[in-house]
Amino acid sequence: MKKIEQDADWYPSVYGKDDEIGAANLLTPDVLLQAVGLVRKGKALPLAVEVNRETPAFRHRSFKLFNVQPGQQAGLSTGPNKFTFNDELVEGWTGVGTQLNGIGHIGIDNVYYNGNKAADFVTIEGVKKLGIEKVPPMVTRGVVLDMAAHYKQPIVSETTEFSVADIEAVLQKAGLTLRKGDVVLFNTGWLELIGKDDKRFLEAEPGIGMEAARWLAERQIVAFGGDTWASEIYPGKSGEEFPVNQFMLAKHGIYNLELIDTRALLREGVREFLFVLGQPLYTGSTQVNINPVAIF
Repeated sequence: MKKIEQDADWYPSVYGKDDEIGAANLLTPDVLLQAVGLVRKGKALPLAVEVNRETPAFRHRSFKLFNVQPGQQAGLSTGPNKFTFNDELVEGWTGVGTQLNGIGHIGIDNVYYNGNKAADFVTIEGVKKLGIEKVPPMVTRGVVLDMAAHYKQPIVSETTEFSVADIEAVLQKAGLTLRKGDVVLFNTGWLELIGKDDKRFLEAEPGIGMEAARWLAERQIVAFGGDTWASEIYPGKSGEEFPVNQFMLAKHGIYNLELIDTRALLREGVREFLFVLGQPLYTGSTQVNINPVAIF
């Protein structure tokens, strides 16, 4: 276990002053091989939610998809075989729906992971460092913590901050301990609100606070997240704006996975599994829509 200091000096990174992938450095061959050993039933489940124009999204974000049939107006087709096709045009933000938030996404006063200053690497056409295209495939052990069951609430109250004791209790009940390179996902029941109470869904959420964030970072996880849109309690108890994301992404290079749907996994009784993610390689993006897969 790695001791996380309170020190304000959070860069250069422990992975080197030029590092651009943060905790993804922990995804070693040994970590992958151990995770593959969790596959016993030969089942695979998607962990993403569907994305459309109705998907509730953070503040300014939206998503629209248009189907276009180029050159086929008025029933036209191409060639003697009457070839036709559909094409889709998307107008939307990469941070809608299930998403990977990279370590270039969150900063502290315009300073990002490994001390990279916005003025030096951020452009309107994307970031020149810390982009999603640098992140290797995430193939590792996934652990899902059912906080809804722990608190005996189908939808955990938005005022609930998960303590270290709460997390340890859930792990103990499942007979699990966290390992280096893990992806840790929380189930809160929050996805049940989508389409029923989108206003409540977006205004606040339960989640970890700084105590639990520090504890998780000490265990050298590669990513944290779950079924909420920020993966931390919001509003936070301190009144600060997304301090957990600042601590995890900017200071420790730990990735954030949002709107992860683990409900089917829990129905199967699965608490640990092989987590597989190969994200779209959008050059210069700091976040991207994803559909991770759980294999068990």
